[in-house]
Amino acid sequence: MLRIATVGTSMITSDFIEVVNASERTAFVGTLSRDAERARTFTAERGGTLPFTSLDELAASPEVDAVYLGSPNGLHAAQALACIAGGKHVLVEKPLGANEREAQAVFDAAEQAGVVVLEAMRPLHDPAFHAVRTALSELGRIRRANLHFGKYSSRYDEIRAGRRTNIFDCELASGALMDMGVYSVEALIGLFGEPDATISCPVLLDEATRPLTHGALDGAGTILASYPGMLAALHYSKITNDNLPSQVEGEEATLTFGGLSVPTWARIEFRGQVGRGAAKAVRVAEGAATRELELPYVENTMAYELDDFVAAIEAVQAGAAVTEAPAGPYGTVGYFRDVTLASLRLMDRVRREAGIVFPADGETATA
Repeated sequence: MLRIATVGTSMITSDFIEVVNASERTAFVGTLSRDAERARTFTAERGGTLPFTSLDELAASPEVDAVYLGSPNGLHAAQALACIAGGKHVLVEKPLGANEREAQAVFDAAEQAGVVVLEAMRPLHDPAFHAVRTALSELGRIRRANLHFGKYSSRYDEIRAGRRTNIFDCELASGALMDMGVYSVEALIGLFGEPDATISCPVLLDEATRPLTHGALDGAGTILASYPGMLAALHYSKITNDNLPSQVEGEEATLTFGGLSVPTWARIEFRGQVGRGAAKAVRVAEGAATRELELPYVENTMAYELDDFVAAIEAVQAGAAVTEAPAGPYGTVGYFRDVTLASLRLMDRVRREAGIVFPADGETATA
């Protein structure tokens, strides 16, 4: 039985504890919060017994085997390193670090300590996402892709009202790219690998907000990513709702799917043999067909990432090298590490082009 503690008391942390409590392989120990009463109440309400108010206390606890970090982005790397130093396995909410350099330091420390670190990027562990990936082979040569993920954040109302929020704060490595764009970036790399080149166009928040956000910060954006013979466009937002599905266009068929973070439906439209006609004629395609894909579904998809995290830990405990340990059916710990690093490398580049700088960037900010 893997004993898991959590850091943070957000909704996403509560959702994670739900799947921990539902699993026969894990047990919820307790939550860390700086507010002792909140730590006690949050822990007790979810069946835990050990509330924590100190990260050092949690990292040193013999009652904890692994830690889930649901804290603000800018705290992830330092908290992960402290837990690793205490011999804990760590599941880190996306993004794993403020930049690639931070994430690499975390992975290096984990490998040296012989513990598992994974990023909690739900779609990469979701069989529905992998059903979409498998279906790409039916499309013929892929030429274009459009990946969409945008949701209006209620915290943006705080910014509009002139109040600070950690969801839009350079000091905490947040913003649209880090919170929403990361889904489209990691989906891109999970589907097609790292692109050859990118061009980005962010939508920065108004300059008047910068005393609140501690610098230039994005509310939305688009990234164009190029591959040999193929182009992908990534669309993300925290200040508008993007209601479009995602789409991958091949020469033989087009795949459309809804829910980038949690794919819920998908279909393939085969073009058939397209005939020529006059300008006023309706274009017809002989043999055209549409097929709906059956996608697996669970109410809380964090169950998949938890299962893969536990599987990797069990493999390491059985003697596997950390990076070679299977983390579920879709890859090793090393594979998921490489996706995380490639994604942050791309996002670092996008932020440099936009002039978005986090404290963790240090001297690399203008490199």
